[in-house]
Amino acid sequence: MLADALEHLVRGIVDHPDDVRVDARTLRRGDLLEVRVHPEDLGRVIGRNGRTARALRTVVGALSTDGPVRVDVVDVARR
Repeated sequence: MLADALEHLVRGIVDHPDDVRVDARTLRRGDLLEVRVHPEDLGRVIGRNGRTARALRTVVGALSTDGPVRVDVVDVARR
């Protein structure tokens, strides 16, 4: 559910919505949501001084019912 909500939010921000992919993993310290975007959209998702990424993390954290969730933004060129 969190991954779907985050993917929906990010698709609304970027110019290449087909390249958006959110991978969810469970770690010892909580869940990890990895957002992969087109390299040209990386700055748009991070935002000026990281404001957009911080806002996305805040929304996902508020939606989380299972504890802490970490959100990482990665471009598709990076593995």
